[in-house]
Amino acid sequence: MLDAGGTKRPGYLTGPFLIVCTFYFLVFAAGYQLFSVVPLRLRDLGASLAESGRFQTAFMLGSGFGALFTGPLGDRLGPRRVLRVASLAVVGILVVYALLKVRWVFYLLAPIHGLLWSALRTASIAKVGGILAMEHRAQGLSIFGLTGPGGVAVGPLVGLWLMPHLGFTWMLVLLAGVFVALHLLIAALPREAPREIEGTVFQWPDRAIWGPVAVMMLVGLSFGPMPPYSAQEAKALGLAWPSAFLTCFALGMMAIRGLLALTGMGRRPVALLPAMASLTAIGYGLLAFLPGGLGRHLVSGLVYGGGYGMVHTLTLTHLMETTPPERRGAAVGAFFFAFDAATALGSLALGWVMEHGGFRRGWAIGAGLMALAIPVARRIVRKRPAVTPAAGPSAILEA
Repeated sequence: MLDAGGTKRPGYLTGPFLIVCTFYFLVFAAGYQLFSVVPLRLRDLGASLAESGRFQTAFMLGSGFGALFTGPLGDRLGPRRVLRVASLAVVGILVVYALLKVRWVFYLLAPIHGLLWSALRTASIAKVGGILAMEHRAQGLSIFGLTGPGGVAVGPLVGLWLMPHLGFTWMLVLLAGVFVALHLLIAALPREAPREIEGTVFQWPDRAIWGPVAVMMLVGLSFGPMPPYSAQEAKALGLAWPSAFLTCFALGMMAIRGLLALTGMGRRPVALLPAMASLTAIGYGLLAFLPGGLGRHLVSGLVYGGGYGMVHTLTLTHLMETTPPERRGAAVGAFFFAFDAATALGSLALGWVMEHGGFRRGWAIGAGLMALAIPVARRIVRKRPAVTPAAGPSAILEA
């Protein structure tokens, strides 16, 4: 395609775009790697089964509350600056994790790490939206939207493989080195033009988004124990592939997103929300009630991941379509806060249940919580908005 001067415009696979994609992939790979291996490290340091999930609880609380502020903060400072500062801070935290010999410092650092993780997510989304030209935005964001689930698929697999080979300390040192390289790569991204933005950093979202927020709270409560406890159940059962559930969970997300991207989601995508919430609950129920070990993790991970990924996508799409542009920052912040904070609470509460009643009892309660999202999803579908502002394809960005 030629611009007004007759020169060829670059496609969306530019250097800056690929840098942000790589960065976003590694943000999720690092996060879900830690969610699966830090509980094992805490168990080595004397933590109980329930306590080992508190790292993710503290991490997600920091991420959830941070989401209310990091998006607007990135609007003021610029995404590139946020990415550079936050990635360098993550390097320091990873090095400290590597050297820790006491459990309580993990819980102290986790909320700070979660806050930085929230900043990395929101700034990456903002930066890639600014890099892509309008005519390439749909294709570019479709590719970018696969990087988060890709990180979820790879992170636990690599972490659980590296830990017995390198040990926890050197694995974290290696991960810190990766973020040093990414910090340097971010310098190649184009700078944002300075701009003045009015209003406070925190904005209370409109009441119209409470339906999507309620869905994400139930999804988060049920999802909470998945990253820290699915691998621990696999190890307790002696499964050869401890990360099977999380890997298949991510593959399920990617598969159904790719399928619906090819076949389309109709003129009103949110109409699929109750069906996808039901699919998520079914996948969760398979984990709770299906007999066996590895096969149960494989099948439930694929089914649960397919439904879960589309519940995220459809809910965020609906939120973007029904929120005025000047209020979308607050709405997205509330969306991420609801999911992350509920994930933290779900990890804490269902982890306690698993320690005292076994893994399957915790999974069964989680399946029940997910089932409660189905009637809420139906209510969202029945309630048609009075005004539907134009929305971009940014709803596919979040894993």
